[in-house]
Amino acid sequence: MSDTQTMIENRPPSVATLFIERVAATPNGEAYRYPVPPAGGQGPDEWRSLSWEQAAKRVYAIAAGLIELGVRSEERIALASGTRIDWILADLGVMCGGAATTTIYPSTNAEESAYILADSGSRVLIAEDAEQLAKAREKRAELPHLAHVVVMNAEDAKAADGDPEGWVLSLADLEARGNAYLEKNPEAVKERVATITSDQLATLIYTSGTTGRPKGVRLPHDCWSYMAKATVATGLITKDDVQYLWLPLAHVFGKVLTSGQIEVGHVTAVDGRIDKIIENLPVVRPTYMAAVPRIFEKVYNGVAAKARAGGGAKYKIFQWAAGVAREYAKVTQDNFRRTGQATAPFGLNAKHKVADALVFSKIREAFGGRMRACVSGSAALAPDIGFFFAGAGIHILEGYGLTESSAASFVNPGEAYRTGTVGKPLPGTEVRIAEDGEILLRGPGIMQGYHGLPDKTAEVLESDGWFHTGDIGELSADGYLRITDRKKDLIKTSGGKYISPAEVEGQFKAVCPYVSNILVHGADRNFCTALISLDEPTILAWAQEQGLGAKTYAEVVAAPETQALVEGYVNELNEGLQRWQSIKKFRLLPRDLDVENGELTPSLKLKRPVVEREYKHLIDEMYAGTREA
Repeated sequence: MSDTQTMIENRPPSVATLFIERVAATPNGEAYRYPVPPAGGQGPDEWRSLSWEQAAKRVYAIAAGLIELGVRSEERIALASGTRIDWILADLGVMCGGAATTTIYPSTNAEESAYILADSGSRVLIAEDAEQLAKAREKRAELPHLAHVVVMNAEDAKAADGDPEGWVLSLADLEARGNAYLEKNPEAVKERVATITSDQLATLIYTSGTTGRPKGVRLPHDCWSYMAKATVATGLITKDDVQYLWLPLAHVFGKVLTSGQIEVGHVTAVDGRIDKIIENLPVVRPTYMAAVPRIFEKVYNGVAAKARAGGGAKYKIFQWAAGVAREYAKVTQDNFRRTGQATAPFGLNAKHKVADALVFSKIREAFGGRMRACVSGSAALAPDIGFFFAGAGIHILEGYGLTESSAASFVNPGEAYRTGTVGKPLPGTEVRIAEDGEILLRGPGIMQGYHGLPDKTAEVLESDGWFHTGDIGELSADGYLRITDRKKDLIKTSGGKYISPAEVEGQFKAVCPYVSNILVHGADRNFCTALISLDEPTILAWAQEQGLGAKTYAEVVAAPETQALVEGYVNELNEGLQRWQSIKKFRLLPRDLDVENGELTPSLKLKRPVVEREYKHLIDEMYAGTREA
């Protein structure tokens, strides 16, 4: 048996156990960094640190506080908060108390939050602030199981008329109760951790889904213990790394990142404010970061727009450098695959050196100057954008997984990564491709099932453990997986041709530097159309150059000049497509798609049915007068 197999097969029953082991091994090592805004809001944030021992003091206090409140093993504790240090400490406190975390995105409305709280039977809600408390208070009559709301921001932990006594308390109050409990029962938390079994429920994560009510995915402690060991076994993270963590921790991907960190013991800098990413990267100087494709698309569009704003010569240099980056990445990756050496011919190396001095080095500095790799997941990254960053020295390792598989089922292996694929399965995970092309997975990361939904579970989980992902893919001879589409998202034209909308959409994002979101439509139609939303800051900067500066976003989008601009990119896209894939007509949307209006999931995936329903009039307009209309 290999060392990797031994490490994975001899894993402990829970990440709570791993956490206790990590604190014992490196008590004084730096565990977390987090920002504290300046008094009065003026000036840069102050970054503070917690050692593993300091983190453990708070984690054990939270765990003991929950035990003191009467929380029992596997009872659900909901967490409704953005990504911040308190989220991680609270989640670890829930686990060390033997309870199970139910995650709620802070953007979730009161009705859906109440549904999750009720369906999960959550006993306690740990809420970020007054806004999250208000949602629970509004729906309290529907939540008889909800005994307490613990508020992270102490100033927001105020009781209101009608609240039961003791219903609202601050996180500081909970920790104080926990510390008092530990004075009388110093081993209470470690004793509770010792009782945790691998099949005990650790996390109940509700899929944001694209249709219908979210389903609660039951993930036992063993899933996270396995993920911690398996991600470290890939060699992608080491004890010397500094991770920048901004992803929503309510998402399953975030949970993988915190589990792997505990196993290996590196530093994680935590700040979920998306508008602070560009500012934080040069301060934190991370060695790796996980993100969703939309972030890389925004960076790419921003770099392209900045070059365009610098004048024709600068934009030509950027376009030339982007071409060099893509060619260099393709050649070096191909040579690595064949020879094990990421080499390029002399002439290409020379061009790359010039492009690096002019363009690429500045991009790397913007990422902090030490970025060894970025991991991209949740949705497909357009290969041309992946090749651009690879050639610029920002190595984006695409991965793949679902909430139902604890997120990280596949990841690209370090130097041997291949843009356009999601890499190889994690050690211990099995994969096979069904006759219809669907990807099936089996292994320790697969869920127990959907909470309270045995029929829905039986639809996707076979008795022998094989999970039906609903995604279509292809495996290379040496085990690299390429996702081609969602099984349910493949569309068939009235001419009988199958089209992958995601593939066409990804190609357009690589072609057009102004796009934010695009939805390709064509099911049962005789040609394809597209709904396109533009990135507001980028298109408004372009509009300023065109003398349209006084116009609003909606007015800019409706302007003939903007229509002509986008039409040029659509024509460029169509040149590389088959006739039946090409976009014959498009409409620009009057505003960008967003999470708040329910058009994107919190992990920024497109909710196709929602968008198609909302903009049905534009779709009908594009097909008006055709034989099928």
